[in-house]
Amino acid sequence: MNSVIDLETTATDYRDFAHVHTRAHSPAYERISAAVAESEELLTRLVALPRIKRQPNLLLAAVRYLGGPAESAEAFVEWTLAHWEPVREVMLARATQTNEAGRCATLLPLLAALPQPLALVEVGASAGLCLRPDRYRYRYDGAEAFGADSPVTLDCATTGPVPLPAALPRVVSRTGADLNPLDPTDPDDTRWLESLVWPGQQQRLDRLRAALAVARDEPARIVRGDLNARVAELVAAAPAGSTPVVFHSAVLTYLPPDARARFVATMRELPCHWISNEAPGVLPEIDARLPRPAPTDRGVFVLSLDGEPKAFTGPHGERLDWLD
Repeated sequence: MNSVIDLETTATDYRDFAHVHTRAHSPAYERISAAVAESEELLTRLVALPRIKRQPNLLLAAVRYLGGPAESAEAFVEWTLAHWEPVREVMLARATQTNEAGRCATLLPLLAALPQPLALVEVGASAGLCLRPDRYRYRYDGAEAFGADSPVTLDCATTGPVPLPAALPRVVSRTGADLNPLDPTDPDDTRWLESLVWPGQQQRLDRLRAALAVARDEPARIVRGDLNARVAELVAAAPAGSTPVVFHSAVLTYLPPDARARFVATMRELPCHWISNEAPGVLPEIDARLPRPAPTDRGVFVLSLDGEPKAFTGPHGERLDWLD
């Protein structure tokens, strides 16, 4: 039987998603998430799923993937209840693998400042779109864009003393690990990634499609498996003379606390640099070193290098607030 606590916790998750994460970013998802939080019938079905499968992004993407409504909150709840079995099957089979190339704009200052060339290792790599930071163009604060000759231009607003790079990083290898790697050449995987883009965000959708085109032309090796099981071998495979860099964005939040702790301990032992870009609360030991609390009125990540916090970032790479 579903507990009252589970129902209340799930409802709170959807309210937070509506009023913090999607507000000012996707009015449709703000309305829909708020409606889900008030639908006891839909919440009851959600809490029957494993906890990791109840997340708003996964439900919303599953409905879009199946062709359900994504504008009207009432129509969304009605359609989802009527089609619950296929929605449930997609949610159990898929994972939230928002492969946002825009995050490279927040990673770039750290990557460019490390000893070159780099051997990039992304855990939770999805289709590996963030493994190609040297194949994109960048525009900070509306200034002239710079970078590669690319169909992808990443815009990012900044505050604070951001060490903007004079040149792109040099990348000699791109590897990653994922429980379910996505293939940028596979139409079904591409459709799932597009379903994860929020309604009303045409710029993000265009950027995703352009980044997928880049990925098809710039191979990366992504192995299937748990990040704790595969990361050491990927670091060990870095080419001689390169700087191995393990990085991740919005990945560790999906791991149980013991697996996160094991990963952090591994990062402190491996001969590599470690860039983390995760929500506040995911890595408390890093949060404890922040000079000021993370904002609570909008979605943010904490960007860190080797365990030291460097900036607050926008979840889709749209913002970089460098710490003093």
